[in-house]
This record gives sequence, structure tokens and C-alpha cells, in this order.
Amino acid sequence: MGELIHNVLVYLEGLGYWGIFLGLMLEVIPNELLLAYAGYLVSKGQINFVGAILCAVVGGTLAQIVLYWIGRYGGRPFLEKYGKYLLISKHHIDVAEEWFNRYGTGMIFTARFIPIVRHAISLPGGMAKMPLARFTTYTALALIPYSFLYVYLGMKLKDNWETIGEYAGPYIKPLIIAAIILTVAYVGYQFYLKRKAKRA
Repeated sequence: MGELIHNVLVYLEGLGYWGIFLGLMLEVIPNELLLAYAGYLVSKGQINFVGAILCAVVGGTLAQIVLYWIGRYGGRPFLEKYGKYLLISKHHIDVAEEWFNRYGTGMIFTARFIPIVRHAISLPGGMAKMPLARFTTYTALALIPYSFLYVYLGMKLKDNWETIGEYAGPYIKPLIIAAIILTVAYVGYQFYLKRKAKRA
């Protein structure tokens, strides 16, 4: 683990719950690593499990709302110019926008479990002017199982929490498969509604 990330985690540890909240909101280090570290703090008794999940979900949701507003009011030209400062490449934007346009607003939930797409899916949601209340609800609901998994695994790994990347693999795959199944089901339902509307 890099010295910078280590120093950030030590600083956030001193903030307790606020550290988890700010870390997820500002996304200064990878979310998976921060959540695993939160689980490690739970194992030490410095914070409790429910509080860690709550702070992670609220902080992570606020971070995505910021991206939503950037997409809504900045649009694609702004993102292509300044996206690199948000660690979001043009490729991320292209893939996320294609998925959103193809599968609709339900992707705000399911895409949180799919690599590449999850980091940028909030942007096309904002560009499409998706209702903020629906966007926030879908985002928060997706972050609950995501946060739960990584905090729980970090808690079980204890001092070995830094190995979360390799340890989480077998648990993440079922979530990705479930997300894909949900996406297919959602798309099928939307297709059914459109056909039904045409017949009416």
C-alpha cells in the first residue's frame, strides 16, 4: 500500500465515523480499500458495524450526487475537458452513457456492481435530467449491500484487511451476476411496457 494512502487512512481513522463519511464522499482513495479499513476498525472496536455502513452509504451517495449535478449542469463538454481531474476518462463516460441510454434509469442501481460503469454512471443520469429523488434512492439502495460486503470482509480479515482485493473476488462475482440478471429483467420489463403501450 502506498505511503500516501496509508497516511490518508491514518488521518481518517482519527476522525472515526466522520473519516469514513469524508473518505467515501471525497473518494480520495479506492472505496473498496476504505470500506475494508472501516471493517478493520470495527474489528478493533473503534467504531460499530451499523455506524460504519451508515456513514459509507451517506458519504458515497453524496459523492454520486455531486457527479449527477456535474453531468446535469456541466454536460459532456465539461466532462471531457475536466473529467480527468475526477479520475473519470472519456472511455468511462462513453461506456456509462451507452449503458444508461440503452437500459434506462434502472442502471443507476445495477451499474454500481459492474466495474468501469459504476464509477461514471451518475454522469449520464444527470445529463438525462433524471429526477434527483429517484437517482438518490437507487444510488443509496445499491450502496447498502456494496458497503455491507466490504466492511464485513474487512472486519473478518482484521490485520489482513489490505488483501481485500484478492479476498473479495469470490464474493463480488455473484453480485456482478445478480446485477446483470437484474439489468436483463429490467430491460425486458421496459420492453414489455413499450409493446403494451403501442397496442393500447
